[in-house]
Amino acid sequence: MKRIAVLTSGGDAPGMNAAIRAVTRSAIDAGCEVYGVHQGYAGLIEGDFRPLSARSVGGIMQLGGTILGSARSQEFKTEEGRLKAIWELRQKDIEAVVVIGGNGSQAGAYALSQMDFPVVGVASTIDNDLAGSDITIGVDTALNIALESIDRLKTTASSHQRAFLVEVMGRDCGYLALMAGIAGGAEAIIIPEVETKPEQVVQVLRQAYERGKTHALAVVAEGAAYNAAKLAAYFAEHQARIGYELRVSTLGYVQRGGAPMVYDRLLASRLGAAAAEALVRGEKGVLAGMIKGRVVTTPYDRVVGVQKPLDPELFKLAKVLDT
Repeated sequence: MKRIAVLTSGGDAPGMNAAIRAVTRSAIDAGCEVYGVHQGYAGLIEGDFRPLSARSVGGIMQLGGTILGSARSQEFKTEEGRLKAIWELRQKDIEAVVVIGGNGSQAGAYALSQMDFPVVGVASTIDNDLAGSDITIGVDTALNIALESIDRLKTTASSHQRAFLVEVMGRDCGYLALMAGIAGGAEAIIIPEVETKPEQVVQVLRQAYERGKTHALAVVAEGAAYNAAKLAAYFAEHQARIGYELRVSTLGYVQRGGAPMVYDRLLASRLGAAAAEALVRGEKGVLAGMIKGRVVTTPYDRVVGVQKPLDPELFKLAKVLDT
């Protein structure tokens, strides 16, 4: 293996730059040349490759987002698009690709690997819904950002005797909402994996009011059947029953921004290095992730299309602690 490429795809996550740095420097240390692919799979098809050196990835570890950029590519979803990408790679004598990203990105990487082009993935998504890794790059920072916001909202909620409905990211997975809700002392947590009716939330908030609590908090994942907008519409018709004045705060993309925290920098460094090392020793069609505290590689057929479950014990814990 003499020449590899690295790209970031899908939603950005704090720590992606640290992973780019680790891939680049580890590959160079093993005697490889490294190219950065700009704008994800779209750049792969367009042949937008630029050489990376140990120096060119200096000073990026603390930056949020991704210096390589990310873009959606409908063309890459087609066989014709992927063949074009492989042609562009071979024109540059690039022998393998490292893909840093989440579910959709790794599905694209798997499709590329099935066309006999060597690919290794790096688990990176704030949703933490990717099989093959207990924790993914960006999750810790996103949780800390969400928790800081929740703590701030609780302060103003207590001052004004209000309830807050806080929506966090999580289109198909409620991990962020569940963990932020437990850590933030939420009275209710609404996630896609567990059916929760609006009336149940009304009752929980009312019970908190009757216990004399100066505030109440419900954390909802954006992908829940009843997201913040739907819950707010229901609550508007039942305001008197809740007791508190209700306010809604949607954190949105702020959770993906900002500098990665210590854990994400370390995780990204370890997974990025592991991906480069896997390619050098001839591994392909695998995802580099963290399982039970160890960096491992998992074959794509055990990652792509696999639903990663939440720990049911955590949801039980949340129920116990919200009283």
